[in-house]
Amino acid sequence: MNSNNLKKLISVLVLAVTFTACVQDDDFKTPGLVIEEPNINPNLIVELDGILGEIAQADGDPVNFEDSDKFVAGYVVSTDKAGNFFEELVIQDRPENPTAGIRVLIDVNPLFTTYEFGRKVYIKLEGLSAGIENGVATLGVLSGDEVEQIPSFSQEEIILRSAEVATITPLEITFEDFSDELTNLFVKINNIQFNRSDVLGNDTLTFAGEPSDEFDGERNLESCDNGATAVLSTSTFADFKSLPLPAQQGSFEGVLTKNFFGDTFNLVLNDVTGLTFDNEERCDPNVLECEGTSGGANVVFEQDFTGLSISDLENAGWLNVNTTGGSLQYVIGSFSGNQYAQVSGFNSDENPFEVWLVTPEIDFTASTAEELSFDIQANFDNGNILTAFITNNFTGDITTTEWIQLNANIPNGNPSGFGSFESVGPVNISCIDGNIRIAFRYAGADPGPTTRYHIDNIEISGN
Repeated sequence: MNSNNLKKLISVLVLAVTFTACVQDDDFKTPGLVIEEPNINPNLIVELDGILGEIAQADGDPVNFEDSDKFVAGYVVSTDKAGNFFEELVIQDRPENPTAGIRVLIDVNPLFTTYEFGRKVYIKLEGLSAGIENGVATLGVLSGDEVEQIPSFSQEEIILRSAEVATITPLEITFEDFSDELTNLFVKINNIQFNRSDVLGNDTLTFAGEPSDEFDGERNLESCDNGATAVLSTSTFADFKSLPLPAQQGSFEGVLTKNFFGDTFNLVLNDVTGLTFDNEERCDPNVLECEGTSGGANVVFEQDFTGLSISDLENAGWLNVNTTGGSLQYVIGSFSGNQYAQVSGFNSDENPFEVWLVTPEIDFTASTAEELSFDIQANFDNGNILTAFITNNFTGDITTTEWIQLNANIPNGNPSGFGSFESVGPVNISCIDGNIRIAFRYAGADPGPTTRYHIDNIEISGN
């Protein structure tokens, strides 16, 4: 754990004790002060996109404004009132149709009582530096080669409040629009829902209240327009962390940023009202629904990948195909003597990617009551991007075959490390006859969802 995260954890724990002892409600009020417009020479105010341009030109090195007499202006689009942001402000250049945003690190908590949502601020650049931290443009003070927090004693001198509090109009985008240029902006995304495996049934996930959630809870959002996915990240210190995820579909309003490692786009709410999920009709895909009992003592097909290479699988009739034209494919992985099919889009630089692992032809003509099961290990989970399919009419081309999605809930994994193998199924596939194939489609993007999956112990049983 780095020093910033440790400091964050300790500070929040101390504040939690302090607030419990001294504050009987958390409805903080913005001080009722008359704010005078700062007297700043307009010629000294630089555009925020100019700062971002200097960061880009520095090619990874921080930009130092040590002797600058300039100011940069922006509108606050984050708030720490609900605890989902901590010791940082996110500002953008305009209240509507923004083109540039930056994260400002400040050793002060809370901040919303002084810099509320929509407040225009002027930041004095003298002594500050800007660079890319955690994957996004960041403004603060230089410590070594990292941009860190502005000291609390410098806050009022460096960050000046304007009298203007603007109405912020979110920039409407889609998951496909995600880019570095849109980070630190207040955005809106329509026609989305949480993955059905997270919200349907008796085990609805919370925003960030699960035992596996350490610093953040990462939950999979999916587009009802095209099935694309993205990650909603919620701090385990947010006051809505234990609320269940909504099962409806609707829209998101919040900040586009990146995860701690800076390798995956994340969506972050200011508070839970940023989700307007009021459409009761979900957009889940049609899945195979076979009636009746399934399963039996006969093994119709099995594969545990022991002692095999990808070439061995392909020689046995398996298909390993990247349908988006890249080089990413499934490989054989191993750990402690166990082998499995492995796929990961991390560092592939393929955007998007779609890779299929398809079984050889399996004859169902002599069996009944077939059901499928397999084991999945999800690792470094930043999006649920593995889907299982079946067909009994394979054309010889994955892209022209009519595939039927299986009702197989792929488990979520550890967002910051390796998970554990979990069983999937049994899935009743007894209503499909003839010669069938099972497929595992891995579809994401780098940058974007790149969860690493291990697949093992594929078995079809029946009578």
